[in-house]
Amino acid sequence: MSMIGFVSKGNFNNTNRFLKAASKLTGIQRKRVKAIAEEGKEALSKATPVRTGKTAASWSYEIEEKSGKLTVYWTNSNVIDGVNIAIILQYGHGTRNGGYVTGIDYINSALQPVFDKMISDMWEAVVSL
Repeated sequence: MSMIGFVSKGNFNNTNRFLKAASKLTGIQRKRVKAIAEEGKEALSKATPVRTGKTAASWSYEIEEKSGKLTVYWTNSNVIDGVNIAIILQYGHGTRNGGYVTGIDYINSALQPVFDKMISDMWEAVVSL
């Protein structure tokens, strides 16, 4: 009869220390995500094409926490006749007389630096554990 065995030396101290630190990161993440969400709101307000200023002033955000994940939703409440004005500014729209107004890609360009900063901040938090 053959037998296979193994011997292990050491412990899980480093793993336990990392997991303990990672569990504290959640509170830091919430605060940082809120700050980043606010930065995104400000960036969208500044980048929104201005005619009356109502669309630019109508940006807000929601943070949803579900199953340990944080999700940011930026929203704009300027809706006229069921049409979100921020969206038609972004993508364009037809006019009443049959014309077309071309959209201006302002949302992506406003949020890209915010996304880059978010990635950088989260990476710094993880590697500092």
